[in-house]
Parts: sequence; structure tokens; C-alpha cells
Amino acid sequence: MAEVRKQEKDFTKEVDELLPETSALVKSGSVQLSDALERLLVLEKQTRNARLANDLPSTTRLAKAALELCYESRDYIQLNSTISLLSKKHGQLKVIVQAIVEQAISWLPGIRQEQGVEKWLELVETLRSIFLETPRARVTLALSHYHETLSKAPNALAATIKEALQTASDLLSDLQVETYSSMERREKTEFILEQMRLLIAVARLKDAEVPARQGKNALGSGEPEWVKAKVGGRKVNESFLKEKANEDLKLKYYDLMIQQALHQSAYLEVAKHYEKVWDTPSIKEDDSKSRAALEHIVYYVVLAPHDNEQSDMLHHLFANPALEKLELHYNLVKSFVTRELMRWPGIESLYGPFLQTTPVFSVSKQWEDLHTRVVEHNLRVVAQYYTRITLSRLTVLLDLTPQQTEETLARLVVSHTIWARVDRPAGIVNFRSKRGAEDVMNDWSSDMQKLLGLVEKTWIGMNAAQAAQSRIKA
Repeated sequence: MAEVRKQEKDFTKEVDELLPETSALVKSGSVQLSDALERLLVLEKQTRNARLANDLPSTTRLAKAALELCYESRDYIQLNSTISLLSKKHGQLKVIVQAIVEQAISWLPGIRQEQGVEKWLELVETLRSIFLETPRARVTLALSHYHETLSKAPNALAATIKEALQTASDLLSDLQVETYSSMERREKTEFILEQMRLLIAVARLKDAEVPARQGKNALGSGEPEWVKAKVGGRKVNESFLKEKANEDLKLKYYDLMIQQALHQSAYLEVAKHYEKVWDTPSIKEDDSKSRAALEHIVYYVVLAPHDNEQSDMLHHLFANPALEKLELHYNLVKSFVTRELMRWPGIESLYGPFLQTTPVFSVSKQWEDLHTRVVEHNLRVVAQYYTRITLSRLTVLLDLTPQQTEETLARLVVSHTIWARVDRPAGIVNFRSKRGAEDVMNDWSSDMQKLLGLVEKTWIGMNAAQAAQSRIKA
């Protein structure tokens, strides 16, 4: 496409005379559509020619008039041909190509409604063959939505549903909209979110076809799509979503990120995403939505494996005044921040009837994960208060079988959450490592310094008392 140059000649008068004339002749049937188009294109060539004219306004009017004649004549084959012809003309300006493409895009809904999907698809493919970043992306989005509707047809076969949804996802995923300088920031974000939504839909469909025993990494599973969705999430600027006008995009984005994190059982990430949702003004203004978001933060932060980040978030949540309004959830968090044993049978009887009715803990895996987190908390408490303990006693305190106790103990040791060694023949668990001579001497030196400091402080106090008494006697 050529660059805009200085206009040398004005063809406005000739264009004003030719446009009504060709339109009237075509409508009356005096001339064929092809003859009228030829007359328009002859003048269009003169207005476009850089050496003679380069009349941008007149060229635009003629190009749009040619398409208008084709559309009004309902000759869609000629319309597609004319669009391709005009876009490939030598020295054609990008502004003109964009004008005719946008004009054709405005006709798409009417053509689909009046002429059916076949004519609509032909025009869509014609427009997609012209590489203009933003218009092509918009047409591709419409085509993607069309294929998605095919996957939702009532009588569609499983193979057809998968193929249509995969096609819809592939069409959008091929667009690198984050690199488009001509597209507005909000529209870019909308495209990326649509890419993520379709990728997740395809991933769920593929995962449903893979037997559960093969796992998520099995051949033919949706793991590649889940990874692409995660990568797509990194393309979204979260600071842009904080703006008031973009709250709808923010909520949609975090909903998709929550789905992606749940697939990986990344509970702490889910809790963080719900915290961002809870901080949204429109959510805080709605009591029911605010309460639901805060409840989910509690659920997923207690489900997350213990580490420094999880512990920090848990304690900050416990200190939040808003949590006190949710008595049951407040007590659940309090149980995890308090360095005391919480026996699983008691937790199950106290919180189970309510928690297992929620969408989170109605899933058996997540209820089992909560049991695991309670056991791990109890083991950390035992490691803090006990130096040595028999394996049988530890099994009773954790309400587990001996094998489960050893597995849990081994997992926490490997993750460096606690230090422990098991003496299997003696059936004893040691929670304190053997200290070297240097460690003992360092502690002894520290203790001696404290002792000498106390002696010095006492000696000074005694001298002061004796001096005071001598003054009184004098």
C-alpha cells in the first residue's frame, strides 16, 4: 500500500457528475453492473494516479460507490471481486482500503440475515484476506463466534462440537492483538480474554474425553490449551483493569484466571484472584457478592499448602475486620493461626455440615485437601512443642493410620516445613537435630554473656544501695 502524497489535481466535479449517473443507470437497468463499475474504475485510476492527481477524497468516494452498486444490486460475487480488486490496485492507499473494508463490515449483519450464512462466509473470507490489523481481527472474531455457535447446536455430534470449538479457538489464537498499535487498549484486552475463554472451553472438552486414571498430562488432554490460557493471562495489564471503566473486564479476567489456577490446584493463586475481585468497588457495594468473595478467599487460603506467603496472607486475613462478620469463617481461620491442635473429627463435625454444602467443598478432592491441611497444621504444632514423641502417640494426635502418619511426616520433611527423623526400630520421632560442638559452644557462650551481664547489673545495684545507706548513717 502506498503512502499519502500531496494532491496535484481535484476530480471532485467529475466524481459528482459520474456517481449519480452510474447509480441511476444501474437502477433503471439501462446498463449492466459490470459496465457501470468499469466507468467508475476508469475514473478511480485517474484519481489514484500519483503523477496526475493523487486525489484521496475522490478515490475514496469512487471506491465506496463501486461497492455500493454491487451491494444494492445484491451481486455478492461481484462485491467480493471488487473488494479484492480495489485492495490490490497499484499505488492504492491504506486509508482507502480501510474505508472500503469498514464499509463492507457494516453490511455483514444484514447479509447474514437476508442472504444466509453462505454469502456471509464468502464476504468474511474476502475481508480476512486483506491484512488490516484491527478490521481483520474484528471480522475474525465474528467468524470465531459463528463456529462457536455451531458447537452449541442442539443435535450436534461430539466430533462436530469439538471440531467447531477448536476452529473457533484457533482462529482467535492466531491473532497477536497485543502487538497491534492501531487497536485500542480496551479492545485488545477483550480479544485476549476471548482467546483465553475459548482455550479453556477447548481444554475442558479435551479433558472430559480423557479417562481420569490417565491424568491431566495424558496424550490428547487439554493441558496445552491450559498452558496457552495461562500465557494469555500474562498479556493482560492488571493496572489497566483497576480503572473504573474496566471493572467488567477485570471481573471476567479474574474469573478466567481462577478457572486456570483451579485446574492446577494452585489454591493460593485462587485466593489472590478472589482477593482482587473482593477489592473491586462494584463488588464491595453489593453485600452478597462481597460476602461470597470473602468466603472464597477463606476457603482457598486454608486449602493452600503452608509456606511463608500463605502464612502471611492467612494472618492478614485474620486481622481483617470484615472477617469478623462471618463467624464460622472467622473461627475456621482462627483455628489455623492458633498454635494448637485441631483434631479432624472435631473440625469435621463442627464445620463439615456447612462447608460440604458449598460449591468449593462439595468436591471430594478439595474436602480431602482440607483434611490434609488440618493434619499438616497439627504436625507443625507437635514439632514445635515436642522434642521427641513415639510414633504411636503421634498417630493418635493426628487421627491417622501409622502409614498415613509416616507419609505426611515425610512430605513435610522433604518440603523443609519441619525437621524430623524417625527411629523405626524404637518407634520414636525426633524433632530436634543433633547439635554439633560449635552450636553447643555458641549457646554456652551466649548463656555465659547473659549470666555475666546479670552479675554486673546486680553488683552495680548493690554498690548503689550501699552508697545510699552510708550517706544515711553519716
